[in-house]
Amino acid sequence: MKLQEVVDMDKKYYMNTYGDRTAVCFQYGKGINLWDTEGKKFYDFFAGIAVNALGHSHPKLVSAIKEQAEKFIHCSSLYYIEQQSKLARVLVENSCADRVFFANSGAEANEGAIKLARIYFYKKGLPEKYEIVTLENSFHGRTLATIAATGQEKYHKPYKPLTPSFISVPINDLNALENVIGNSTCAVMVEPIQGESGVNLATIEYIRGVRKLCDEKGILLIFDEIQCGLGRTGKLFGYEHLGVEPDIFTLAKALGGGLPIGALCAKDYVAQAFEPGDHGTTFGGNPLACAAGLAVMDVIINDRLVQNSEEMGGYFFERLDTLAQKYDFIKEIRGKGLMIGIELSEGIAKEIRNRCFEKGYLIGNVGNNILRILPPLIISTQDIDAMIKVFDVILSEFSQN
Repeated sequence: MKLQEVVDMDKKYYMNTYGDRTAVCFQYGKGINLWDTEGKKFYDFFAGIAVNALGHSHPKLVSAIKEQAEKFIHCSSLYYIEQQSKLARVLVENSCADRVFFANSGAEANEGAIKLARIYFYKKGLPEKYEIVTLENSFHGRTLATIAATGQEKYHKPYKPLTPSFISVPINDLNALENVIGNSTCAVMVEPIQGESGVNLATIEYIRGVRKLCDEKGILLIFDEIQCGLGRTGKLFGYEHLGVEPDIFTLAKALGGGLPIGALCAKDYVAQAFEPGDHGTTFGGNPLACAAGLAVMDVIINDRLVQNSEEMGGYFFERLDTLAQKYDFIKEIRGKGLMIGIELSEGIAKEIRNRCFEKGYLIGNVGNNILRILPPLIISTQDIDAMIKVFDVILSEFSQN
């Protein structure tokens, strides 16, 4: 179909939750590249918002999906599922978790984390402990509970009154956190690196202080690693940078390489709170999604994509730093590995993103002051050099204005 036909059909039949989207419709992809309906080639430095960690149409992922689809796609969790058990084992053997539950998305994984934290204290005979503290500018999902957990007013406003029992405090402010922890608090829920609000890093000192505070107060620590997990930061999990382990953490995005899957991971002493009937899902952990997850984990671990993320991230930051010295409107470059935020002193982020798109490069923006770069973990120095060359030309256009 032609692009305009797709646009017209979308506007007629699809709920208008995205407004006017970027005017492109992709037809196929390979590696870091995508091609649209007109045959134009694009370089994907946003990876479907950190989902396409292996790039597009990775042969091992495609083969795993095809092989499983030819066998069977779905069966109920009333029965044992080989792929589900294997993927749970891989995650446990490579993380601090002892148990895993699979959902269909990051929001569902976070819902599961919230439920697990609350039922943990309920079953300890402490039903009064139900409140969860989160951070301002966090993002935990779009269900009613995860919107309430999200520390951003713009997501709250249309859905008030919010689901109760959530309170947000500023990031990297341990005193503010300590001041709101009370007898009702059951958990603290944080992203080691906030993604959607502009790649904001929690400091090592802060997170270690949070862990110590949780231990002292007898409450749980939950890490939302939906965006920063699975190699994105140059470590397999974000918590590995911080020298602490959470009681519960969540994954999604990269886990299925494009197929919907989320994971709720927990230490055994917490996971035991879920007993038969306490939680469940129809589609979560189905054979197809778990077969994809197994292929993704195989490639990430055995093809050294975590190391590549660390090395290419370091190289990317070096190249971006040269541009920061050249253009004074680049205020800060922050992140870890291949999770990169570029804060600008002038409100031109959206215009720069659009110019990158015109040049065939896909990046993201947060508002009009922050650019986000989340490339597939397979990128090379050549890919980065080519992107920096185009990016430099685009930035020079704004420098002259």
